[in-house]
Amino acid sequence: MELNAEVKESDHKATRVQGGLNFRLNAKTSEKIAFAFLGLSVLIVVGFVLVILAYIVYNGYGAINIGFLTEMPRLMMTQGGIYPAIVGTLYLIIGSMTVALPVGVMVAIYLNEYAGETRTTWLIEMAINNLAGTPSVVFGLFGLALFVKYFGFGPSLLASSLTLSLLILPVIIRATEEALLTVPKEYRESSLALGVSKWQTIRHVVLPAAIPGIVTGSVLSIGRVAGETAPILFTGVAYFLPRLPDSAYSQFMALPYHLFVLATAGTNIAKTRSIQYGTALVLLIIVLGLNFVAVLIRRHYRKKLKV
Repeated sequence: MELNAEVKESDHKATRVQGGLNFRLNAKTSEKIAFAFLGLSVLIVVGFVLVILAYIVYNGYGAINIGFLTEMPRLMMTQGGIYPAIVGTLYLIIGSMTVALPVGVMVAIYLNEYAGETRTTWLIEMAINNLAGTPSVVFGLFGLALFVKYFGFGPSLLASSLTLSLLILPVIIRATEEALLTVPKEYRESSLALGVSKWQTIRHVVLPAAIPGIVTGSVLSIGRVAGETAPILFTGVAYFLPRLPDSAYSQFMALPYHLFVLATAGTNIAKTRSIQYGTALVLLIIVLGLNFVAVLIRRHYRKKLKV
């Protein structure tokens, strides 16, 4: 009797386990739940972005006019425009990308196409990962010690651009590596089979196919350069400078620092509220405009590759 009872209990447990297993393996239910979570996640992210954009546009569009975009600031930034800050931000983007983009792409090519899986390569990869996670204020202090003090550039546009180029270098390297990995090996093998050298294969076959991914990484870098405050705070940005920089060794104004000062330490924070939102809106327009240009470039190369 006891044996029969144990057998029945064992059969009962097996049935329950089988039922639970069947429930977990129900593909349609799992798919519906997964899509529901994905859709909810997308709605939350898009909703937050739209609310933030709408709030900035609603509060900032009234401050934007020709004078606001083309005039110098006056009366300690309580009146006038933000023209020097716009020009300084564009100079920072151009200067940092001019240094970081070619260096980052070349490092990624070396790591992905030439370097093997050695201890040196592992150390380089670890250094890049650590750089990517380093706080931006640390880059600012490093730029202050290296470019401003050691090389004697002083607080300048050059020192800030070089500091920002170090900040975005890991992003460009990682994005380029990922883009190179997406290029099918058949491209390389076909080119090499025709007697073309490895560098010519990379230059004329691999790189053009990887450009859409490289452009995506560059877009992310441009957005970070335009919005960073801590690195330029230590290396060259000025609180109030109603003129344009006349050389790479000049101090400058920039939109993120201009906004930070107005909102936290301005002479009259309440009075400059509309200027703060106007500055934030201009910064968003610049970043979104550059992103739009990058999307057009990426789409152009994707169409070209399909042809």
